[in-house]
Amino acid sequence: MRTIFFDLDGTLTDPKDGITRCIQYALESLGAIVPTTDELLWCIGPPLQASFVELLDGDEVSAGKAVALYRERFTETGLYENTLYDGIPEVLSELQAAGDRLFVATSKPHVYAERIVRHFGLDSYFDTVFGSELDGTRVDKSDLLAYAIERTETETGTAVMIGDRKHDMIGAQNNGLTGIGVLYGYGSHEELRTAGAQQLVSSPDTLLAAL
Repeated sequence: MRTIFFDLDGTLTDPKDGITRCIQYALESLGAIVPTTDELLWCIGPPLQASFVELLDGDEVSAGKAVALYRERFTETGLYENTLYDGIPEVLSELQAAGDRLFVATSKPHVYAERIVRHFGLDSYFDTVFGSELDGTRVDKSDLLAYAIERTETETGTAVMIGDRKHDMIGAQNNGLTGIGVLYGYGSHEELRTAGAQQLVSSPDTLLAAL
């Protein structure tokens, strides 16, 4: 029996509209420069606070205010401006039927991640949704996976982390997991390979073969 951790944004669901619109709302509310949607795609995946620090020229205080404004819109609206990638339910169903243990491991606060997983009807596939806390605890993917591994009593030698950004692959490598990068999300081939991805897949329906 394997243990498989899935990232959420860019791996199970495409959160482009919700994340970028909430970032734009926060920046506009602060009177800052508001990039276009395409200019904000790099913000999908990394921890939100760090993205706002970069967007606001290193201003940590304003970044903290931006996170609060982002959540103001995300909690009610942005959460559901999200789409499920084609083929994901079928992949999860087959893995569950094969006896694998499935978990979500996302830098997104778990209070949001759990609602999103439930909204798309994926909660029946996952034993637990692991995410960060609203205060930033376990926002680092390496810390999050270490926590999840301990909580689930996972044997790392047969465990897998599936995600679309370098943070997922670095977290996998730092915790002794096999890292599988998905190219249909927001990370490039170069980003994922450089971060230690052991395999790359181009679509959800190729995940089963990779596993």
